[in-house]
Amino acid sequence: MSVLAIIPAAGSGVRMGGATPKQFLSLEGIPIFVHTLRKFAASDAIDEIFLGVRTEDMDRALKEIAKESLAKPVRVLAGGASRQETVARCLDEAPPDTEVVVVHDAVRPFVELAMIQQVVDLARKDGAAILGVPSVDTVKKVERQTIMGTIPREHIVLAQTPQAFRYTILRQAVDRALEEGFYGTDESSLAEHDGHKVTVLMGSDRNIKITKPSDLPLARLFIAQEREHVHDKA
Repeated sequence: MSVLAIIPAAGSGVRMGGATPKQFLSLEGIPIFVHTLRKFAASDAIDEIFLGVRTEDMDRALKEIAKESLAKPVRVLAGGASRQETVARCLDEAPPDTEVVVVHDAVRPFVELAMIQQVVDLARKDGAAILGVPSVDTVKKVERQTIMGTIPREHIVLAQTPQAFRYTILRQAVDRALEEGFYGTDESSLAEHDGHKVTVLMGSDRNIKITKPSDLPLARLFIAQEREHVHDKA
């Protein structure tokens, strides 16, 4: 029974600005999505990787992947108009023996290998697991710029990826969302909508999602720290 990693990378990256989608932006000479692929290819928990990109970006993605010597096979698939559609298209191509599906943002290149292993193990046990970090800010519920209430922080976590699911659970959740016209901003919201319990594991403040220009200096710092750590181990 295998574990499939799906990396949705079909977004246009409007919050980053510019003509280049954020997943293709260079981080120390390497596209961000390639940094992410390297982590999943290095994980003992993952057997195969699907990368979902816009049709017009497929050749570009394939050329970048061809420069790598990744330890796991990476299949590039045409994504959809939304993250949800991209994940659904990748699920349609999942090998018959797929047991667990892990979905991870293409622009979260600093995920730790231990975290990938942990969500996979917990998905096997409980069916669905995600990473999350507690909110350090006060969270307000607002309508039209008016505060309607304050949500206690002890009940709030900020969801991260990877998010892992037994294949049957995610397949059923995605299919039901399609039938009912439900749109979720992440895969756990689809599982929740389908009535499944989702377990939260502690994530990391380093597991940042690179979405805007102000994220890049921190990302460069993290890359430098990772390279220094590898050099020290050598």
